[in-house]
Amino acid sequence: MLKLPLPRRRSSFYRAPYYKKPKRYGKVPLLLLVVSPAILILLLEIIARLYVGISGKTNEIAGLSPLDKAYGLKFLTETQKPIEGLSDSGNLIVTRNPSLGYKLVENQKNQFWTINAQGFRDQEPLPLAKPKNEFRIFIFILGGSTAFGEGTKKNEDTISHKLELRLQQRVAQQTRTPEKYRPDVFPFFVPTREKLMQLPAKIYPKKYRVINAAVPGYTSGNSLAQFALAIFPYQPDMIVIIDGYADLMLPSSQAKADIPKVDEFLQDASGHYRTYLNQSFQHWLDQTYLVKTLGQIAFRPQPTLAQSSLIVPSETRSLEQYLPPDQKELNLRLKRYQENHKQLVRLAAVAQVPVIIATQPEITGRKFDKLSPQEKVIVNELGQGYREKMPKTYQKLVLVNQQLAKAFPKNVTVLNLYNLNPNLSKPMFLDPIHLTENANTYMAEKLYYTLTDWEKIQIIPQNFYLKN
Repeated sequence: MLKLPLPRRRSSFYRAPYYKKPKRYGKVPLLLLVVSPAILILLLEIIARLYVGISGKTNEIAGLSPLDKAYGLKFLTETQKPIEGLSDSGNLIVTRNPSLGYKLVENQKNQFWTINAQGFRDQEPLPLAKPKNEFRIFIFILGGSTAFGEGTKKNEDTISHKLELRLQQRVAQQTRTPEKYRPDVFPFFVPTREKLMQLPAKIYPKKYRVINAAVPGYTSGNSLAQFALAIFPYQPDMIVIIDGYADLMLPSSQAKADIPKVDEFLQDASGHYRTYLNQSFQHWLDQTYLVKTLGQIAFRPQPTLAQSSLIVPSETRSLEQYLPPDQKELNLRLKRYQENHKQLVRLAAVAQVPVIIATQPEITGRKFDKLSPQEKVIVNELGQGYREKMPKTYQKLVLVNQQLAKAFPKNVTVLNLYNLNPNLSKPMFLDPIHLTENANTYMAEKLYYTLTDWEKIQIIPQNFYLKN
């Protein structure tokens, strides 16, 4: 049988030195390569949390202070569901309302504020029907965040509470020292009458209730709808409106303030969904301690003036960019403001309800040398354009209110509080429009003297109008 020679076996000795058998990676090392970035991020997150816990910088890393977070709005739908795509970092819950734009949700409580069962910033509920055998005077304060008391540490620091307390003190003073006020009957003797006329009038000894019905972000359009639908049924005795700033900053194309971007979302459902996904991921990322710690160390972010002054500002716009760009747009915004107040005053006049319209304060109305160091920082950050435009714009707003007072002399009293008290040197502003407790006290005093000068709540002495 023929035997074929076996193939010659090549010895490894003859292999080229550069020849190597290819290595095969196992499944475990490859998996480790994939998941290692996630493991690294997790470890860094744990380290960041340990750093925050040990350093005691929990509040700093959180970004917003507890006070800022307390007054941030959290938007819900009419069915109390979160509106996807909008920030929900605030504690003050508002729900969409087709007539009002949005409204405060009832029965909320925070360490800084209390919202009662009717949706007003008040400790006590306010029944629609006045209790029998109880004489009360209901004074409703309408407006936006300044009237609401943005930045105050408790309900008692607001304008409404301070005004209510002042009126109750007046009733107590009249009881203790009646001789300091006009008597119930005037004499016929002219010199004595003239002397008594110099004394302050007594006001009705009733229980005065000042209800804070203001809602952050509200403009005159929101207040008009609120008065007609939500306030009028309570049969108010007086209405106080503190507003103006939000109307100047709201484009004339919008009738009133509303939940932001809702119309955009309704018109572009797919865009809404993309925004929701992007913001959900960004929100998750921003909430990690790793990102918060790096941001705090590297940038130390602070809320912008637009974020603190406006309820829902654009993240990329300054306050100056919200001002009317030209005279035509300014006139449209002023006309909207004037028409809304005209309608409100006419509704109130039907029920013989007096209205006080107060032009709210703004920081450029204060003399620079009277500002505190922190207030000077705020003014400088506003920029030259804002500082030049705002005083001129506010002058026209004040003029509009004066025209309303001339048109309705029996029903309207106007207060120009843009400048506050130029002689006060105490800090008055937390930001361009929100006030310190000192400023709220001053506002309450101004409203107190205006209210007590109104004959509607005065006791008119017998023979007071007797002709000489």
